[in-house]
Amino acid sequence: MIFVHDKGRMANNILQYGHVYAWGREHARPTVSMRFAYKYPYFHICHTPRHNFPTYVFAKYAAKWHLMPTASFDEERADVSAQEQLMLRSRMVMVTGWYAHWYDLFLKYKAEILQLFAFDAAVEQAVAPLLSSSEGCLRLGVHIRRGDYKTFHGGRFFYDDAQYADIISRTLDMLGRDDVHIYICGNDPHLDRSCYEQRFGSHRVTFPDGNPGEDLCLLSHCDRLIGPPSTFSLVAAMYRDLPLYWVTDPQQPVTEASFGHFDQLFQHII
Repeated sequence: MIFVHDKGRMANNILQYGHVYAWGREHARPTVSMRFAYKYPYFHICHTPRHNFPTYVFAKYAAKWHLMPTASFDEERADVSAQEQLMLRSRMVMVTGWYAHWYDLFLKYKAEILQLFAFDAAVEQAVAPLLSSSEGCLRLGVHIRRGDYKTFHGGRFFYDDAQYADIISRTLDMLGRDDVHIYICGNDPHLDRSCYEQRFGSHRVTFPDGNPGEDLCLLSHCDRLIGPPSTFSLVAAMYRDLPLYWVTDPQQPVTEASFGHFDQLFQHII
């Protein structure tokens, strides 16, 4: 049994577990996500065998008391052959670290990973009324990440509301359509909603105000996504292979080439 000690927030946890799950499937080794055994109860995986709080507690203290070994993946592009051998020969092992990456295997088992992280019916039901207001429109999902992004990479991807509004405006010009509905999700409680409503019309803008699972679900139902480089928008794009524009320069023109797709972007997370 491989227990995955997830790092970071929800979307990071999904990607990290997805990599280890794919490796486990390839080598006939069952896996358990420590984080989804007790936290973020929005997904099918949370209701699968061994994903429960007692399993989390058992694995946590078994690793802490050295009753099972730990395979650590803490160095980027390091030789991981020793860690993989440990995972193969151990009856139980804890895997930790962000750099447990097997991109080809992730893509090979991507459909299964998506099934594991299918949204619960309650989450889908919560976002359905928000989506019904844009029936027949092109849905543009915008992920505004602030909070920790004030210091992440020296604040490089910390954009204000005026900058996001300009990016949306340039995207609308590129799309050349009048039937675009904008969904704005984010982690800033001080978001200036009037900036967007005055710019694009309150009838064209929705602020979902959902929990993390609901926001992720709603973005996954959009047709295009915009946001700073973040695993949250990346995972949202994964569900339906959505075109995603990771904004690295808020002054750049927006073209069709600005949009990428999950299978390529997830191998180049900043």
